[in-house]
Amino acid sequence: MAKKRPISLLYPVDDESTYRILSDTTCHDLGLDTLCEQLSQKPNERNMLLSVLKTMTASPGVASYRARIFEDVRRLPDMCARLQELLSQVQFLNDYGSFRKDHDIKAGLWEFLHRLSELNDYIKSVEGIRDCLAGSDIQSDGLLSLKDYIETVFIDSHFEELKKDIAGLNADTQNLKSVTVGINLNPSFQVKSVGVISVNSKEFKNSGILGNFADAVAASDPIKQDNEWKGDMHYRQVTKTTSEFLPAMEKLGGFAASLQIPLLGAQMAATVANVPENDTGAYMTHYLDKEVSQLLSHLTKKLERILSKYVNFSIHTIVDLIPEFYYYVTFAKYLDKFREKGYTFCMPEAVEETDGVKMKAGGIYNLKLAISGEVSPADMVPNDLIFDTDHTIYLLTGANRGGKTTITQAVGLCYVLAQGGISVPGSSFRYVPVDSIYTHYPADEDKTMDLGRLGEECSRFKEIYSACTGNSLLLLNETFSTTSFEEGYYIASDAVKALLQKNVRTIYNTHMHKLAFEVEELNAFANKGKAASLVARTSDGKRSFTIVLSEPEGRSHAGDIAEKYGVTYEMLTKDRGPETTGP
Repeated sequence: MAKKRPISLLYPVDDESTYRILSDTTCHDLGLDTLCEQLSQKPNERNMLLSVLKTMTASPGVASYRARIFEDVRRLPDMCARLQELLSQVQFLNDYGSFRKDHDIKAGLWEFLHRLSELNDYIKSVEGIRDCLAGSDIQSDGLLSLKDYIETVFIDSHFEELKKDIAGLNADTQNLKSVTVGINLNPSFQVKSVGVISVNSKEFKNSGILGNFADAVAASDPIKQDNEWKGDMHYRQVTKTTSEFLPAMEKLGGFAASLQIPLLGAQMAATVANVPENDTGAYMTHYLDKEVSQLLSHLTKKLERILSKYVNFSIHTIVDLIPEFYYYVTFAKYLDKFREKGYTFCMPEAVEETDGVKMKAGGIYNLKLAISGEVSPADMVPNDLIFDTDHTIYLLTGANRGGKTTITQAVGLCYVLAQGGISVPGSSFRYVPVDSIYTHYPADEDKTMDLGRLGEECSRFKEIYSACTGNSLLLLNETFSTTSFEEGYYIASDAVKALLQKNVRTIYNTHMHKLAFEVEELNAFANKGKAASLVARTSDGKRSFTIVLSEPEGRSHAGDIAEKYGVTYEMLTKDRGPETTGP
């Protein structure tokens, strides 16, 4: 079952469905790996797309939830473009900002200001997402839930108040012009400690009344007997001198100049930073930063509480939605290219089973033919197909290269796309979702060394049969055709009888015409659904790539095999070259 989250674009919040993962073999047999390579050139994105497609559940609710989101995404390209931009901003803040980091409440002043700026950017992004969704004609439950979630985040996180506070803070701190400090000296006139007395809205001005600090020390007037601040001191920029402590004053002046950035508009209580003995102020800025940060600790603590309670949680949730949203947008853009060329697509309709009908497809075709460019929209041959009580297992026969494998694969692709919420290649597709799809295609030679090809086929079919249920889809391609006809026929006949007991939706693409001819005998073993003969029709000896419910056209299994491998008399003697005579 999918991991519970406050909001997901792939799984309804109340979803309790069981999920199965398609095997790598099935994904390859259906061409899902090739499809994902067309959708993205980035391995991580391809893996994400394939992960969604291969994770299946028989729940009509999940499939419908996804399909309606996809229709909204397809209908509202401007909204999606804006959402992508805003979500990218949130992704950037999450990846490169401080939201994923552990923070010390005594972190430096500059980090505090940086986090405040990040928070402001995040609030603006969430506000933009809220406005984007509010101004769009959304109809799907999924995007409406996202709209409600973003509104809740904005309200519960007090973003409106925070936005005003940040704006007010920035406005107030524009008036920060100077910092008043106190400096304690040791007997050698070295800086012993530094204290922040206040931050001020006015700059110190050259007074001309009191000289620089060196003049004050050298003057005949007695040094003040206390350090009480009476507000009657004047300021004059310290000039360069050889005094031991004046380099520290110059650094302090540099620090004051660097504070021309938004900070705080109120006065601060005095605090003292101890300077290590014999340090003439080389690290003055560091100490001032440390002490000012201590003054801000109560604000930092408050900010941390806000971030941990609301912001960190919501930003991670929104970031988790980004690949899900990308999934829909990627497919919408990709399929739009084929729509523009004239290929037909429809919104799939997932339903509960009624009157024994599990699928009613109109005008479906294999998407891979469109992707390859081998067949134009005008030349594409659409087909209708139904799965119901009388047509649960199809025994598909016909001439070699007549489209049997193509239509078999097309049905599997339609189910995968439909249950992923994506438009189906065809004019209509009403179906009961399957819990999984199983394929049994001929194995490569190097995979059959231990058991032999027939042994490998039997072993693999047994595993598939054990795993599939009455809610599964099974696609068999020339299964049990690697032995003699009689041996293969008897094994295939028993396999079909067993599948009829499970009532598994099946397309069995085979050259064993005898199997299809004896469909009535096979149906004697049926539990609920029945088998039917399906033919890839030929007309005047030409392949039409059209499938019809009919008895097999009568071509022998051996004849098709001979044609497939080029060993008919005509094919062998066509280019035999000039005859030669013996010596």
